[in-house]
Amino acid sequence: MAGILDGVRVVELATWGFVPAAGVALADWGAEVIKVEHPTHGDPMRGLVSSSLKAKNDTSVSFMFQTFSRGKSSVGVDLKAPGGRETLLSIIETADVFITNYLPTVRAKLGVDVDDLRAVNPRLVYAKGSGLGPVGDEADTGGFDLASYWSRGGVAYVSTDEDDDHPPPLPGSAFGDLQSGLYAAGGVAGALFHRERTGEAQVVDVSLLGAAVWATAPHIAASSLYDIDAMERRSHSGAANPISNTYRTGDDRFIALVMLESDRFWAPLTEVLGHPELASDPRFVDSRARAANHAECIAELDAIFASRPLADWTSALARQRGVWAVVQSPREVSTDPQVIANNYVRDMDLGDAGPIRVVMNPIQYGGRHPAAAAAPDLGADTDRILLDLGFDWDKLIELKTIGAIT
Repeated sequence: MAGILDGVRVVELATWGFVPAAGVALADWGAEVIKVEHPTHGDPMRGLVSSSLKAKNDTSVSFMFQTFSRGKSSVGVDLKAPGGRETLLSIIETADVFITNYLPTVRAKLGVDVDDLRAVNPRLVYAKGSGLGPVGDEADTGGFDLASYWSRGGVAYVSTDEDDDHPPPLPGSAFGDLQSGLYAAGGVAGALFHRERTGEAQVVDVSLLGAAVWATAPHIAASSLYDIDAMERRSHSGAANPISNTYRTGDDRFIALVMLESDRFWAPLTEVLGHPELASDPRFVDSRARAANHAECIAELDAIFASRPLADWTSALARQRGVWAVVQSPREVSTDPQVIANNYVRDMDLGDAGPIRVVMNPIQYGGRHPAAAAAPDLGADTDRILLDLGFDWDKLIELKTIGAIT
């Protein structure tokens, strides 16, 4: 089955995680994504030492680069070298979409801003990813997800218990980059739809800050109505509904209960927990009583869950209809039967380095499950793509000699 973006050519001039994540999503939907990199050092994500691993044969594998650039082609172009920018423009002439995270001053200096590229391709959808948005005093300020998304965007604040002295650490590398990148891919898809309907090419803007603001929308709405900093963020022992909470098992695992209609689920839950007497306990008999005595109720549940291992509780909880889930590690997530069944992860062959399991675009169309292709070596596709554009070997050798391409 063809991808919904088959035949769409995307040129990516971007580094690190945010905008390259958009490129991966577009590639999963069927687009041809050409990653334009400096011919010598490429995307810094290639050499992110702290995010490398050693395969069994001791071959170094950058799992971060594989995550953010799988499924793409790579063309090595030095935009500052003679002929470099002209080479890029030749590719742009054939493109449908250009995505970048370069700052405004850099785009202007390199001659790759909207008007520069539209001069050779008026139908080009131009998508920009930024830290803090396209306008305002800080529009030309760079950003990473820990700063622009997690911290400044309020996500860390609303993820912190009110009693904690410090917010939690970022929940994994490039957490905000991945969310924002998928938004950017959606923006590109919308712009392509608009162009198909009207013939008008759009400029798409997505920022890490804007994505975080979207993620904290309920807190922002509540703060404006009630003159508060955020909605109440209760600790484990302060949850007004004890069966919408997380509990530690006897083998130090955690189970999350999400039973919002607590009067509907309380009695059946006490049955499978082996303590039916709690259902008629005057302190816990209904949601109002449990809220008034939430600390005592949570203490009872803490003791119950701590008395048996996770395997016992997963078996018991499966016998009632309230929603619950085990707090899983990423390794467990990657082997979760539902994750496997829905092709949310795929094994990708890296040749001598062995297979690596990667996450696929969660937005699926028509039951299509594309294969995962490895990220390209730096400049691996330069010759092929430029020859297809009409460059001859004499021209390629000339550009290679002066360092404009790899």
